Amino acid sequence: MGSLDGKVAFITGVARGQGRSHAMRLAADGADIIGVDICADIGSNGYPLATAAELEETVALVEASGAKMLGSVADVRDYRELKAALDRGVEHFGRLDIVCANAGIATMAFRELSEDEDLQMWTDVIDVNLVGTFHTAKAAIPHLIAGERGGAMVFTSSTAGLRGFGGMQGGGLGYAASKHGIVGLMRTLANALAPHSIRVNTVHPTAVNTMMAVNPAMTAFLEHYPDGGPHLQNPMPVGLLEPEDISAAVAYLVSDEAKYVTGVTFPVDAGFCNKL
Repeated sequence: MGSLDGKVAFITGVARGQGRSHAMRLAADGADIIGVDICADIGSNGYPLATAAELEETVALVEASGAKMLGSVADVRDYRELKAALDRGVEHFGRLDIVCANAGIATMAFRELSEDEDLQMWTDVIDVNLVGTFHTAKAAIPHLIAGERGGAMVFTSSTAGLRGFGGMQGGGLGYAASKHGIVGLMRTLANALAPHSIRVNTVHPTAVNTMMAVNPAMTAFLEHYPDGGPHLQNPMPVGLLEPEDISAAVAYLVSDEAKYVTGVTFPVDAGFCNKL
């Protein structure tokens, strides 16, 4: 018996990285999965995004564990497309209990940008990270309320959602602003949805061993940008966390063990946010 037996979870950015890890962990705990991913690149982003083949691989991995998964290609920036994918999933499984708004990009750069490039980076990261999280919540909330069973939502923020770093370019500023904005969205929804026993929290990872953190553009930023260097290192002796470390926190936050935990900013950061 798993702690999430009979429940259904909706996860965005599910094709690889933290999203895939969350799907596999929640499936191992008994949940069936509705998952979406853009499966296409975004021009201003400095690294490739997930592919349709990776989404199919996530579905296969989840189903190999004994759970069921419905995976769809959908862009969190497109509310109608996202809602349609979720609605199909809820119709297929008959319910929705858990939401993980995980999809995100980090358009860091360490080079001279044109004004148009800088503005586009800002727009794209805000649209994916913050607008996409709002779209995810907006599409999911009616299903959670209609179920009359309560529910749990976890929004993926970042240490950059609690601390001020990211440099002066549009991508880094947009990343920090979006991740701070997700906290405000979470806190407001936690209050608004509490009468329905729907809990809303954010998780705040330090750097995680995924393509977002391990790509040439991010490496250059961390090594050479004025905001990089020792003060962006973790106090605990670990450079990168693994996706499974974040999934463990998500699994707790959506479980009945956290049934009265709501409105919380939950760092999984090896002490990063606590240091001076």
